[in-house]
Amino acid sequence: MRRFAVPLSVFALAACTVGPDYRPPAPSALSVPDAYYGREAAAQPADLARWWERLNDPLLTRLIDEATAGNLDLAAAAARLTQARESLIQARAGRLPTIGATATGGRTVGTGNDSNSFRAGVDAAWEADLFGGIRRGIEATGADAESVYYNREALKVAIAAEVATNYVEARLAQERLALARDTLRIAEDNLQIAQWRVQAGLVSSLDSEQARAARAQTAAAIPNIENNFTSATYRLAVLTGRAPGALTAELSEAKPIPKAPEEIALGIPADTLRQRPDVRAAERSLAAQTARIGVAEAQLYPDLRLSGNIGTSAFSLGGLLDSITGGIFSSLSQTLFDGGRLRSQVRSQQAATEGALATYHQSVLTALEDVENALLALRASRERQAQFAIALEAATNSAILSRVEYRSGLLDFQQLLDAERSLVSARDGMATSRGDEALALVQLYRAMGGGWDPAASPAIGSQR
Repeated sequence: MRRFAVPLSVFALAACTVGPDYRPPAPSALSVPDAYYGREAAAQPADLARWWERLNDPLLTRLIDEATAGNLDLAAAAARLTQARESLIQARAGRLPTIGATATGGRTVGTGNDSNSFRAGVDAAWEADLFGGIRRGIEATGADAESVYYNREALKVAIAAEVATNYVEARLAQERLALARDTLRIAEDNLQIAQWRVQAGLVSSLDSEQARAARAQTAAAIPNIENNFTSATYRLAVLTGRAPGALTAELSEAKPIPKAPEEIALGIPADTLRQRPDVRAAERSLAAQTARIGVAEAQLYPDLRLSGNIGTSAFSLGGLLDSITGGIFSSLSQTLFDGGRLRSQVRSQQAATEGALATYHQSVLTALEDVENALLALRASRERQAQFAIALEAATNSAILSRVEYRSGLLDFQQLLDAERSLVSARDGMATSRGDEALALVQLYRAMGGGWDPAASPAIGSQR
């Protein structure tokens, strides 16, 4: 059997990789400020992996854990991640030779001339990655897989926030429902008093009709609030991978709205970008598109393919090793004319990379906007809550005095209704502002990328 040597120059050429080497854009190139608007930069951002535990609500924590484990959108995202990892394995296989084997056996039957025949062979083929097209393809596929991973983590962030949002809305609906029922009892008392006063001839029937209308309007609000509570529990059940209604009975016991912590360590905007998995997914997509420029450019250069085979044949199994033949071949191909198709592919991929850069830049700005809007919402809800506390105290005192004066005949019913409506509005506004504060906090944690562990991110595409 003759031996063949492959020139070392082939492997030297294989070290050449065309296309740009990817470098992530610096924060300054993405319009990232040093601190959030109106706030000083914090030295250390908060650990946001399980931010919901800061609300001190065990049931909320359990629901988010169940959603993380049982949500069907997350299950689909996990399947997409598995598919992306398998695509990376397939891409890496392109750097290795392909080896196949064949074996055949037969018997020829004739008049006095029966014979056996056996054949066996091995063939191999390898594409020398002279200009790094395969390596750039692996780089792009690895970055795609990492992007899919970060998209799955972004879905975790969104689901945790959605569970918390619906939980807060369910608790807010319960509080508003309790207020509405309490208001209904007061309206029924007012109606009874007005009817007594009409029967006694102290007032006209106008008072009783106004009281009856006020009671009906209060009662009419209750079904809508009950519907809000039930809808929130339905959504929570679906988020945890269960049928609507599976959690309604468990959540029917009224609990307070989760209380937001007073201070939150924001860190600097650059920290938020590293924390946001959707931003990191966009950055990985940019890396993938950059690598594909090299894939397109490699098509402009020669392609070297090596192949070989070893085979034997004999009339008996024992004689298969007596005579072995083989060969090794190489082929070098180069496109001479294609009407500009290959160069157009390079320009097209460069444009795709520019688009990916714009998308990444937009995701950065959107992330910063989300945080700023959440901070505004949190501050506004707290300011409203402080003012509603004052309004509630004043409205409570006014309603108590109005009831006493109406029963004493010193106040007409319309003035009593006005005082009662002010109290209802203040109580409902106070409850709503507490709910808004909790919802703004959820919005802020989501905007900051809370709900996953950045330190646990696997380097899926690190092996080139």
